[in-house]
Amino acid sequence: MNPIPALALGLTLSATPLAAKPPLSEVPFITEGLIDTGIAYEISEVCDDIHARMLRGLGFLLSLERHALDIGYSRDEVDAYIDNKQEAERLEAIARARLADMGAVVGQPETYCDVGRREIAAGSQIGRLLR
Repeated sequence: MNPIPALALGLTLSATPLAAKPPLSEVPFITEGLIDTGIAYEISEVCDDIHARMLRGLGFLLSLERHALDIGYSRDEVDAYIDNKQEAERLEAIARARLADMGAVVGQPETYCDVGRREIAAGSQIGRLLR
């Protein structure tokens, strides 16, 4: 084996900066999962006929946390994200806006029920968190 190509490869790799991780608030798998959970929760709170699948929801949230750890975020980074009130408010606002786009109208619980039934029938992530 010629040591020159190996040395060149080593120098090239060491000169390449490691890509910085984006903040967890910019990781779509995490944020979309949290938004879906928020939508399911809101539906279950407003619609008396539809309930949250609590164990499934907890399992899903733990899977999001596990994913963040698996892709290189530290426990401290994950905990800081979980405790970030501004981020929670931002995601709640997105969830409520999406719910409205899906047909839910504040003050009209049946519209939340309609959205929930559609999501359950579609087998979406939101629907899998409801029964």
